[in-house]
Amino acid sequence: MRLDVSNVVNADEFEYKDPVDGSISKHQGIRYLFEDGSRLVFRRSGTGSEGATVRLYIEQYEKDPSKMGGDSQEALAPLVEVALKLSKMQEFTGRSSPTFIT
Repeated sequence: MRLDVSNVVNADEFEYKDPVDGSISKHQGIRYLFEDGSRLVFRRSGTGSEGATVRLYIEQYEKDPSKMGGDSQEALAPLVEVALKLSKMQEFTGRSSPTFIT
């Protein structure tokens, strides 16, 4: 598979600022931002160290309206491959596929 993905312009551990009360929740996950507006977000959900879920959010910016509405898994495949290589998720979890895709 050819990886047609733009360059990473920023990578950080992000925090969430509640717009209502102004509280800040630190260490919310790792975020990779790309030149083209795409991003990868890795988050852990669950409260314990065992049985926690790794959530991977993949967002791709598409400015060409004719490319919108297609198969999202096909369109995001290059970013998925980049995410798996960056995170070494299969190596660390032993899983070769997700348990849930939305």
